[in-house]
Amino acid sequence: MGKPLVIQVIGYKNSGKTTVVCRLVEVFKQAGLRVGTIKHDGHEFDIDAPETDTWKHRKAGADLVAITSAHRTATIENVPRSLQELVSRMESVDIVVAEGFKSEPYPKIVLLKQPEDLELLERASGAAAIMSWFPREPWMRAGDLPWLRIDETDLAAQLLLDAVREGRTDRADKGGNRHERHS
Repeated sequence: MGKPLVIQVIGYKNSGKTTVVCRLVEVFKQAGLRVGTIKHDGHEFDIDAPETDTWKHRKAGADLVAITSAHRTATIENVPRSLQELVSRMESVDIVVAEGFKSEPYPKIVLLKQPEDLELLERASGAAAIMSWFPREPWMRAGDLPWLRIDETDLAAQLLLDAVREGRTDRADKGGNRHERHS
């Protein structure tokens, strides 16, 4: 299996990132793709429920805990991982949709909740499209990036799928995806 395509969804808090990621996953699944997701959390998190066996294993000092059943497997590590490391573990999927990781080099959908968020476009490398809660005004600089309404997730997914099918977006490699536009 080859390396998956990686698409990032970035934006500030409450800009709709999780909603967009979930809708992209639904559209990609309907297109027959195997999909992985990765979420960046800026805070400490714990996905393990207190008093479960795996929680007790970790509390006892285990550095890595895994649990498996007939339908799923989970691994919990007490170390941070880069997006690239996490993507390398997802070679069984066709596409990875990453929520967050603003400074990583993969193609990004940038979510803008208010005009002040436009500065995110200057800070984020690899912007492939904009999804906005407000209409684009003539003074707003966005280059030739597609400017979509926040509710046009299906269109955003289709633009990404078309780019993949036309070879305009390469798969993940050591330097991230290379996003190229062809006329």
